[in-house]
Amino acid sequence: MNLSRDVTTVALVEKEDRPLGVQLVHNDRTNVAADPTDLVELAKVVQKADEFTRANAGNKLLTIAEQIRYLQQQARKVLEDAKRDNMLHHAACNIKKRPGQTYYLYKRQSGQNYFSILSPQDWGKSRPHEYLGCYRLEYDMSWTPEKDMERRGQEIAIIDKVLTSQACLTQNPDPNFNGLLFIEGNNETK
Repeated sequence: MNLSRDVTTVALVEKEDRPLGVQLVHNDRTNVAADPTDLVELAKVVQKADEFTRANAGNKLLTIAEQIRYLQQQARKVLEDAKRDNMLHHAACNIKKRPGQTYYLYKRQSGQNYFSILSPQDWGKSRPHEYLGCYRLEYDMSWTPEKDMERRGQEIAIIDKVLTSQACLTQNPDPNFNGLLFIEGNNETK
């Protein structure tokens, strides 16, 4: 049996005959002995507070644990993406790779991976090597797989819109500017 969880102690305020050096007129009225039922009720309140405190701490720790799991997943994805990007940067290529361009990855029978600007459709039936995938080189020198290109493009568009609206806020020469920003084509006020 764990006594720290099963027994609740109640602390009462110490009696003082002369609080702050002042003699009380009716000391017997201010230092009344506690009713046993009041003490039991007080103990129940303290016990309930202990339970709530323990539950709140547990809930907060669960939230932190979920955040740790999420961050671990994010770290794994970052490492996987870095490994993929590294492999793609080391693929053979006879052309100058330019950010914003799409490249097609192929594998020779020898095992060598190489980039081409020709898609499998461009090759048609005469495609000489195994097609591995399509990637776009981003301006941060990362690679976006074909399946993620549309989503990544939308994310970049949103970021550009936010950055453009922030530039409007910081570059407004009008001293009477009140901080409201009206985005053309959108009735939102920021």
